[in-house]
Amino acid sequence: MPSTETSTSNRMLERIAAILDAVDGTSASASELARRTGLSVSTSHRLALSMVEYGFLRRNESGGFQLGHRFVRTALENAALPVLTELRDTTGETAQLWIRRGDERICQLSVDSQHELKATLPEGARLALPAGSSGRLLAREGEAMEELEAKGWVESVGRRTPGLGSVSAPVLSRNQIIATICLAMPLSRIKESPGSDFGTAVKQAAHRIEADLAQAQ
Repeated sequence: MPSTETSTSNRMLERIAAILDAVDGTSASASELARRTGLSVSTSHRLALSMVEYGFLRRNESGGFQLGHRFVRTALENAALPVLTELRDTTGETAQLWIRRGDERICQLSVDSQHELKATLPEGARLALPAGSSGRLLAREGEAMEELEAKGWVESVGRRTPGLGSVSAPVLSRNQIIATICLAMPLSRIKESPGSDFGTAVKQAAHRIEADLAQAQ
């Protein structure tokens, strides 16, 4: 006969599989997950939140659950991930992809610096606009647009978090900003400024993603 431990593990796997089946091709609230799986609302919600932490599910704008990055990535994310990884490896600093949702920006991807001291935020993190270099761009702040026109990038020096800086460049599609690439770092490692040190690299990374997206369309 199977052990109690094996039975418990199998039951947990069955519940996880049921939740994944319930959101295949769609999204669902905790109560909808409970209806589709036959689990209680509290159990569905608890398991779904744990699955979000491990990337099996993700939360959408309305708070519902859908398949996470372990199963699906958008064309933008697919194009951005290798570019961000190369940007991190070249600069040594944290590289991120941000998009706008309402009055907030959301971190879609983050490839963290390998330094012990680093600037980092988890994927899915939300920040109010226009804080930070990416926030200024996504909010289309007047001063940021002028800086972008003049340099091709926008920087922030301790404006959102003291001791941290960043430089961002827009990812464009049909001349519209659809996302930003952000390189974030402790100011203690900056020689001149985030933009002067890394602006060109960030701008080139954004252009590479634009080119990859154009080819995929």
